[in-house]
Amino acid sequence: MPLYSYQVIHDDGTEGEIFEVFQKADEPPLTHHPKTGERVVRIFRPAHIAGWANERMAKQMLSDKNLTEKGFTKYVKAGKGYYERTAGTEGPSVINLGGS
Repeated sequence: MPLYSYQVIHDDGTEGEIFEVFQKADEPPLTHHPKTGERVVRIFRPAHIAGWANERMAKQMLSDKNLTEKGFTKYVKAGKGYYERTAGTEGPSVINLGGS
């Protein structure tokens, strides 16, 4: 059964609690909270799909080595208004926005 997310909508129109409910796919969406009776709306939450989109892969994809191989340049803040190039070969080795 799919897991659906709902959010409480208070009488003044403000958003309240978000909760999840297992429902059959052919069941109509809830209109009221099953315990409190407050008005609710179903909200879209993208499904988490395990695979390449995990922390380890993100770290690998954004590594200085990989960015350089792909032709990107990366600067890292090294002080107030001062940035050092940590990946890539294009552009200046440092950027100093402080003017000195």
